[in-house]
Amino acid sequence: MNELTTDLKTLHEETLNNLRSSKANNTLRAYKSDFKDFGAFCSKHRLNSLPTEPKIVSLYLTHLSKCSKISTLRRRLVSISMVHKLKGHYLDTKHPIIVENLMGIRRVIGSIQKGKKPILINHLKLIINAINEQNIEEIKKFRDKSIILIGFGGGFRRTELISIDHEDLEFTPEGLKITIKKSKTDQIGEGMTKALPYFDNEIYCPVKNLKKWLEISKIKSGPIFRRFSKGLSLTNKRLSDQSVVLLIKEYLKLAGIENKNFSGHSLRSGFATVAAESGADERSIMAMTGHKTTEMVRRYIKEANLFKNNALNKIKF
Repeated sequence: MNELTTDLKTLHEETLNNLRSSKANNTLRAYKSDFKDFGAFCSKHRLNSLPTEPKIVSLYLTHLSKCSKISTLRRRLVSISMVHKLKGHYLDTKHPIIVENLMGIRRVIGSIQKGKKPILINHLKLIINAINEQNIEEIKKFRDKSIILIGFGGGFRRTELISIDHEDLEFTPEGLKITIKKSKTDQIGEGMTKALPYFDNEIYCPVKNLKKWLEISKIKSGPIFRRFSKGLSLTNKRLSDQSVVLLIKEYLKLAGIENKNFSGHSLRSGFATVAAESGADERSIMAMTGHKTTEMVRRYIKEANLFKNNALNKIKF
């Protein structure tokens, strides 16, 4: 009997480890951060946070609704549920008291999400022109231009962008193939390949700028987007995803563009929006961005067509 109990305990621990391994470290950190806020709410009101019950979660969501978006409430609910799973507890997130409360909150505060602005073609050109005009070393210019142009051209998440290694690149007569080993929607690492063709205009061509960056930096293996130390000495350390955000905001400002409503996601959303404006169908956009569902891509297409398919265009004054 003791042996059976020990075996079950071991299996239980291994199962929990498998659950943890199924999620990326960044995702787990986000779960913990969200749950910490839920824990603080429960502690303040002398309620149980782990394990908890649907009624308490519903109260927490109502509390959050006073100052948060619907998307935040949904994310917190997922985090609370996942922490319970990782700790071996069950929480019924489909309980009517949660589901119907969320429906009511949605009706009261609305569900329209105002996302960060996309970087469009006119923004992209102004940014690249601003970098070229800077009085800085060529090596930094080509690194920064490559990050922005590759990020836009491939519809990359910034975590995917900084994860690219030299071994993931394959230059062909048509352009460049980049293998993505793992991404937010591909946690098991099936991988995907993005293809970036050459542009006619070399100034804004992602492939030619990247080639020049690799030539100047002499990078032959490992991370292609690396940090500089003082004095612009190139290190072996990979850039952080936050560095990409700061870099984008810096050059938007230098290009004379108000940067408050842009983020690291603006390159990815910009690609999808511009592709939609140019007539690319949702399947082609998803093949590049790696979106698993059409919901977000259709939002980009809808945004891109606000003026193109506007009924007011049919009215003659």
